[in-house]
Amino acid sequence: MNVKTFGPVDERSLAQLERCMAAGDAEWGVLCADHHPGYSQPIGGAIAYEGYVSPSGAGYDIGCGNKAARTLLTREDLDALGGVESLMREITRRISFGMGVPAQERADHPVLERIRNADFAPQRKLAQGAAAQLGTVGSGNHYVNLMEDEEGYVWVGVHFGSRGFGHKTASGFLALAAGLPFDGKVTEGKMDSPPVLFEVGSELGESYVAAMELAGEYAYAGRDVVVAKVLEILGVEAVHQVHNHHNFAWREEHFGRTYWVIRKGCTPARPGQEGFVGGSMGDESVILEGVAGEEAEESLFSTVHGAGRVMSRSRAAGRVRWRKRWACRNRDCDRAFGTNTPCPDHPQAGVKKVWIEEQLKPGVVDWPAVLARLREQGIVLVGGGADEAPEVYKRLPDVLGAHAASIRVKHTLRPLGVAMAGRDVHDPYKD
Repeated sequence: MNVKTFGPVDERSLAQLERCMAAGDAEWGVLCADHHPGYSQPIGGAIAYEGYVSPSGAGYDIGCGNKAARTLLTREDLDALGGVESLMREITRRISFGMGVPAQERADHPVLERIRNADFAPQRKLAQGAAAQLGTVGSGNHYVNLMEDEEGYVWVGVHFGSRGFGHKTASGFLALAAGLPFDGKVTEGKMDSPPVLFEVGSELGESYVAAMELAGEYAYAGRDVVVAKVLEILGVEAVHQVHNHHNFAWREEHFGRTYWVIRKGCTPARPGQEGFVGGSMGDESVILEGVAGEEAEESLFSTVHGAGRVMSRSRAAGRVRWRKRWACRNRDCDRAFGTNTPCPDHPQAGVKKVWIEEQLKPGVVDWPAVLARLREQGIVLVGGGADEAPEVYKRLPDVLGAHAASIRVKHTLRPLGVAMAGRDVHDPYKD
């Protein structure tokens, strides 16, 4: 096996990569500098299989990726539009964040008709949910950002994937691999489980490729819809756009042979190919492009997809217990009740059932201090939580430095506004 690593190597991640490679007789594997353990295949890992595709490798969030759009607006133009804080509030008013949420504003797109007539018939039953969630953003580290480049121009950046449609597609194939029906309940294995592999050319393999590619189309469509909506809020059009998956399988040529390259948390970066890579909520992001060379070839033309976690969510935010409560529907009210009781402050607003977290053990991140620090940096944050604080991630410049021979940074993007799902969003599938 040939394994190319970047930056300090996490031994558990390396063991995961080698286990996956051995199971499918893979000759080439990569650990990018932002790597950390994932389910079966490490995040930040890429594997070139000659005879297999891997639903556990591409993961549950098929087609997760980033899109960035450059505008000709400046920070002063944002102030004239009401300011960054006002714009971020409008973004979160019109765009839904969180697990399983439907879109605030329904969007139509040709991909929905393709889902209704999917080649893999079980996906057709997912069409209604896909339509409801098109143009919504997940939780965890998924976001919508406003950023400023080195020339003072404003960019829109988003990070999310195929939402419930992709998750149910991935879960369905893992169920089929276990001998269950597509809609069967499959128990996720341990983090260090061996990979699930389908032979290329087999019925399951061909079905998975078709279903994965449709989920990837849906993820692209969702990011297009969200970016278009933000541009509409800003009242401008994009002058340049960069769009990539980083959880996907591609049919590619390497070293004179054809492989299925399974990238989990890796941005494709062939020479001249652009990618948008985000840092933490308090760090800069970049537009990069691949450059030619031996190191680029050994990386399977792959680079980082973010900064990479150095702290688990539970260590950062502490341990919590989730309980269902009734909450006021008024966006500016944080009241919650044990029974279906009208809010005394907003009796006409109505109530809804929500998950409320109860802190059982404190985390190590001082979240109020993080918020104060972000305000001092001039960053407007809507949502987010201690499990996504800047200190739980590596510094993006450090991980990019480890790939300096295979990429070139074209633009550095400073965050102005960051919108994420709030820490009260219960999501058992956050990576």
